[in-house]
Amino acid sequence: MSIRYSIFLLILSTFLISCGDDVLPKPQAYLSLEYPKAVYTDIEPQCDYMFKKNTLGSVRFRDNCSAVINYPALNGTLFLTYRRVNGDITSLLKDAQKLTYEHVIKADDIIEEKYINEQQNVYGMFYDVRGNAASQSQFYVTDSLKHFITGSIYFNAKPNYDSIYPAAVYLKNDIRHLMETIEWAK
Repeated sequence: MSIRYSIFLLILSTFLISCGDDVLPKPQAYLSLEYPKAVYTDIEPQCDYMFKKNTLGSVRFRDNCSAVINYPALNGTLFLTYRRVNGDITSLLKDAQKLTYEHVIKADDIIEEKYINEQQNVYGMFYDVRGNAASQSQFYVTDSLKHFITGSIYFNAKPNYDSIYPAAVYLKNDIRHLMETIEWAK
């Protein structure tokens, strides 16, 4: 065996041994979260409206009939704001839409879904906010004459859509159900 051939084999074997998959850091992983099937109960406050809420959340009403529903297992809170319509429905609608579209800076997309329940005289809009926005779901409902309610969900964590996604989907369905069960007091 010649020296040149030995050097060639040494260099070739060095390349073959050193050629392997590059070592890459593991990507950050998120927990796979599963939540219990939603069970709803009637909430009939001493206010001008009622609704069904998930038993996973605890509700606290304020003097003005606004409410806070805490979801400790999901680290989130739903804020319901009630207002009487005093000929200012246009202003209330603009404020509700403005609140939602303030999230457009961080949101990837905002999907609007109209809601109409003629039997209960409830009309509104549900907003599905996608991306790293502070609130993932919002809505408003009204009868256009007397009552106006807005709702927004916020998580008690820095917005990271990937990590809060399971909770955001669960609460989005929960909020939609709440919105669709609102009835005005007779």
